[in-house]
Amino acid sequence: MTGVSEILVLILLISGILILPRMFKPAPVKIKTPKKVSLTKTKRAGIVLSILVPIAAAMGFKPWSGNLVLFVSIGIIPVVLSWAIVWILAAQKK
Repeated sequence: MTGVSEILVLILLISGILILPRMFKPAPVKIKTPKKVSLTKTKRAGIVLSILVPIAAAMGFKPWSGNLVLFVSIGIIPVVLSWAIVWILAAQKK
């Protein structure tokens, strides 16, 4: 009788290793895809103005000649403040 019980144990092990995992498949894992960020016309215009305003201020005030404070206050600070406001308002919409 020991031969029959050994064969049954082998069948049980083989079915446990090979067949049962295929019967009980785990639920598929959902992969989060990042949102595609599209730039609107106003954001594109803001980016262009963020580049043009400091360039125009640099050409007008010539910070390399000693007008650094005027250049920073008129060319850099408005750009930083405007993007900070856009960032704060974007968080309120969500």
